[in-house]
Amino acid sequence: MNIEQARFNMVEQQIRPWEVLDTTVLDLLYEVRREDFVPEAWRGLAFVDMEIPLGLGETMLSPKMEARLIQELHIKKSDRVLEVGTGSGYMAALLSRLAATVTTVEIHPELAVRAARNLKARGYDNVLVEVGDAAQGWRPGEQWDVIVLTGSVPVLPQSFLDAIAPGGCLLAIVGDAPAMEAIHWKQDSNGVLRSETLFETVIPSLHHALQPARFQF
Repeated sequence: MNIEQARFNMVEQQIRPWEVLDTTVLDLLYEVRREDFVPEAWRGLAFVDMEIPLGLGETMLSPKMEARLIQELHIKKSDRVLEVGTGSGYMAALLSRLAATVTTVEIHPELAVRAARNLKARGYDNVLVEVGDAAQGWRPGEQWDVIVLTGSVPVLPQSFLDAIAPGGCLLAIVGDAPAMEAIHWKQDSNGVLRSETLFETVIPSLHHALQPARFQF
């Protein structure tokens, strides 16, 4: 397989058509080598439009979803980023090239260790990988400039909204399959929070995500 041709095809045939046109993001997809974060058994499919298994019931998001989320975050070089759901570490690597620091939280110790080792070996030194269950929040009382959840949640816990720093934002995919929406929350310097629905999609849920009250017959 010609890896560079496969990478080019991924960008031009999958990612651009999904309304990812920010040149900074597109350039990043050539810089950060996705194949380095794909398990060996699946490396030949690193650039295919699919969710790649990571083991332990987890998957990498599809390339177009990763790129679209990165684009919608509009990350600045001064931003402190919180990512919930480390997985392979690839999203954290992308985020780290745009932000000041990235804290990424993974519920599975095995995946966290693998991702941390991979990130360190490739020089992503501004990423801190932590192990824990962050589906309903992380480090109570701390705030972040950018928060992104890489698994869906039926409802977004208030703790995440409280963790958005002034001028910061949060991006999460909210709802139950088959009706999920990518929603972007932005807080202005006066603390006013506004939300915008960006697109519809379906991705796997975070473990232990907050569940809404369900109607009981």
